[in-house]
Amino acid sequence: MSSSEAFTELPSVAPQLRALRRRASLTLEAAAGAAGLSPAHLSRLETGQRQPSLPMLLALARIYGTTVSELLGETVAERDSVVRAADMEATEAGGWTYVQAGAPGRGMQALRVRVPHGSQGDIVRVHPGEEWLYVLKGRLRLRLGDTTHLLGPGDSAHFDSLTPHRIAAQDPDGVELLFVHTLLQSPTATLCLGPTPGETP
Repeated sequence: MSSSEAFTELPSVAPQLRALRRRASLTLEAAAGAAGLSPAHLSRLETGQRQPSLPMLLALARIYGTTVSELLGETVAERDSVVRAADMEATEAGGWTYVQAGAPGRGMQALRVRVPHGSQGDIVRVHPGEEWLYVLKGRLRLRLGDTTHLLGPGDSAHFDSLTPHRIAAQDPDGVELLFVHTLLQSPTATLCLGPTPGETP
């Protein structure tokens, strides 16, 4: 296949690559470095002078917190608007249980989380973005900066993730919560919850 044929098949790749990089708040240099490309090469991909290979698309989709389908300009919003309970799969990491409660590849990511007692230790998180949480069951100990809050069922919190924060279960039975974050704004695009820094469940 010639480069002109590839461009004909994938006309929307170049503008999508640039738009999704900007949505993720990444500079050309930062995105290229994370993908193992030179800034010049990524610039050529974004201007349509070169076509990306599948491994490049997979790497860029991971970095931008999206899917290859969205990179290719496919519309998936209608298909992903509703997430059925039967389709929600639980993931465990360090005793924490996560269930994806929203569609992937969005500016906000929603999770249902179960936090066991004593699982996080003294880890304090700081990263770009915003977080909102709502306690479903049990009691949550939330540390924001120098202040500790005790939240019960029905209580919620909404805060800037650049505020040093720590989430822990207050009681031996643990705590369950709904959690929404905007980590697509972060160059790391990693989940802040969990027992160890940098671990993505």
